[in-house]
Amino acid sequence: MKVAIYCRVSTEKEAQDSSLERQRQELTRLAGDKGIEITEVISERASGYDIDREGMLQVLDLATNERIEAVLVTDDTRIGRGNAKIAILHTLRKHGVSLMTLEEDGEYRLADAEAMVLEIVALVEEYQRKLHNAKIARGMRRAVENGFRPERNLNRQGENAGRSRIEVPVEEIVRLRERGMTFAEISVTLRGMGHDISKATVNRRYLEYRDVQGKNQA
Repeated sequence: MKVAIYCRVSTEKEAQDSSLERQRQELTRLAGDKGIEITEVISERASGYDIDREGMLQVLDLATNERIEAVLVTDDTRIGRGNAKIAILHTLRKHGVSLMTLEEDGEYRLADAEAMVLEIVALVEEYQRKLHNAKIARGMRRAVENGFRPERNLNRQGENAGRSRIEVPVEEIVRLRERGMTFAEISVTLRGMGHDISKATVNRRYLEYRDVQGKNQA
């Protein structure tokens, strides 16, 4: 098993240096006793209520990139406190990374309240994904009703080989806009076609097109 050791104290006082070093030594010893491979040791001084911690962000990067299977801490409060702790636990669970503590000599056991909140968060996240997909489908249906033909886009996939597939189809933006669709609806429709484009970009490209057309007519 590959783990990241995470050590944290909440203040900048020099007296806390010994606490950080003690955490590091104890966790390194625990990893050695259990035959665990240490990928990285991360120490920092920051409040547990703060989510924007450089050291913790490094830990979450390791989890996201599948470089670790667990995070090793002296106790669960080192990970965080309050809402920050819940958010971090949720992120670790989503990437299949366990939390192990010296205090429990193994994997951290969630309190009943924590387990309930994490279940609710996961459920909300799932419905957010479903809502996002429904919005894309709705935008595509409206585009088709307004004359858009997705097969035309598929037929052009072989053109401009080597260029990014995220290239913005300005002609589609203009056509859908002229059929009464909002910039937000156009953005959702184009994302459904594989173009990673925001509402702001749609708006900007449409205005650029209008500017060029105005200059040509001048």
